[in-house]
This record gives sequence, C-alpha cells and structure tokens, in this order.
Amino acid sequence: MHDEHKIKVFTCKASRDFAEKVATKLGLKLGASDVLTFSDGEFQPCYNESVRGATVFIIQSTYPPTDNLFELLLMIDAAKRASAHKVIAVMPYFGWARQDRKDKPRVSIGAKLVANMLEAAGCDRVMTCDLHADQIQGFFDFPVDHIYASAVFLPHLKAMNIENLAIAAPDMGGAKRANAYARYLQCPVIICHKSREKANVVGSITAIGEVEGKNVVIVDDMIDTAGTLAKAANVLKEMGAASVRACATHAVFSGPAYDRIAESALEEVIVSDTIPLSSDPEKDKKKITVLSMSDIFADIINKVYNYEEISSSFIN
Repeated sequence: MHDEHKIKVFTCKASRDFAEKVATKLGLKLGASDVLTFSDGEFQPCYNESVRGATVFIIQSTYPPTDNLFELLLMIDAAKRASAHKVIAVMPYFGWARQDRKDKPRVSIGAKLVANMLEAAGCDRVMTCDLHADQIQGFFDFPVDHIYASAVFLPHLKAMNIENLAIAAPDMGGAKRANAYARYLQCPVIICHKSREKANVVGSITAIGEVEGKNVVIVDDMIDTAGTLAKAANVLKEMGAASVRACATHAVFSGPAYDRIAESALEEVIVSDTIPLSSDPEKDKKKITVLSMSDIFADIINKVYNYEEISSSFIN
C-alpha cells in the first residue's frame, strides 16, 4: 500500500465483529475509538488516535435502532473535523433503503434523507451491499460502491450441487435478482406473486413456473419478519417442490422471524453477516447458515484505497 495517505479502519458498535474480520483480512488493527455516553442516553464518539491526513474507513451497518445510523454520522463528522484526508462509510447493510420512493401520498423518502445526512456529515464515499433498490445510488452526489452478495452466495450454491434446482423470487420485485442467479446456475426461474394487506403483512401468494419435483432456492435481498418467505416456502412445498431453501443477504430477522423460519417448510436459510444474528440463546437458529462478506469488503476497500478498478470483483 502506498504511503501518500495512510489507511485507517474504524468501527462503530453494531458492526464490531464484522469490522474485526475485515481489518484482519487487510492485515491491519482496528483503529482505537470510544463512545462517551451521557446519563440521558446522548452519546459522543471520539478517536483515540490521530487520523490527520489518513483515508478513514468507518464500518457500520445501519439497522435499527436509529442510534446505529447516528453513531456513524457522528464518527464521520469527528473524522472530518480531525483533518482526515477522506472519510469512507462502509455500510454492509444500508438501513431505510425500503423508503426509496413515494409509493403513497405524504410519506418520506428515507433513503434519500440518509444520503443527504451522510453528505452533510462530510462523507466522501459509501460502500454498501445489495441495496433494496439499485437506483438509491443516484441519491448520492459522490461515489457509491455497490457490492453484490452473489459473489459469496453463487459459488456456495454451485458447490452444493443441488439436483433439479430452480431459483425463485419471493415477489415480482425480486425477479431481476432471481433471473441473474438462475442464469449463472443454469436453471429455471419461479416467480412468486404476493398481495400485501399492509406493510409486513402478506395476503396471498401464488407461484408462476414449474415447481413440481424441483429443489427450490428463494433469493432475496433481506429477510425482515420472514412472513413473505415462510408463506412462499409453504406454498411452493404444497405445489410439489422437493425441497425449499432461502438465500438472503441481510438477516434483519425482526419480530417473529426466527420462529417463522423454524416452523416453516424451509430446510435451510443462507444469509450473510452484514447484520449479526441475535445473541439470544432462546432464538432457534438451527436452519440458518451464515456466509461472511468480510473478505469481499476487505478486497474492495484495498482496491479503492489503491485506486484499482473494482468492477471485476462483482458477480451481478
């Protein structure tokens, strides 16, 4: 690595395990930082080492609570005020990404607001993985490195050597991703069509495509309450699927998600480590397999720091 601007990697609280894996892969130690918390809950991050003139990478997934996003914003602000040369937000999971448009009157566009806040804090670049909608990249007026988890998932699925494989999209919005997976794995596509009663509540699901006798893998960008996923898996099984698995980048797993997965027809749920699984020992995680994205992120961080092209690193 060149000496012009030294590289420093820091983390916020929510992504410490992930950041440690990235730093180890880069052959670096995580930078020293702390968070001072006041008795009313207000907090103030600070760097315990100089970042003057450094290219600073701050790793944090912005899943709820909102403190995770705000801690990242304060860390960016602190780095900028401490004369960092460049500040790059590494956001394995970009929260608020589902608010990417006005889909009904009088609602916020949260993803655009988050982009504005990152810019206002002094961010120079964002690295993220499997955005809920690709067009969110257009909300930023600086570079966005959009990493695809398919670079980890596809080789894993190929190595599993599943016979009579079919890739399924859990809804019409996931058809493009499912098609890309199916093209790489040279297998047919099944599209599930769902009607929503309201947010996080699925009405009915129907599947379009040949399901009978297939070993189906449902692919998605995130699993939140697992309502859609569990329902789709059960419908596919009822339609004669030999087995149903799922593959999703972001394990949000809120509310009854763990129970729904455990009780559903799903054999296995493959997720990445962009969001850590719950540490609650009561949660049933037997069906869940976690693949790490840390090597991919470390590789892209290294290439961005050294001004190397990164497009060859992506399987879209």
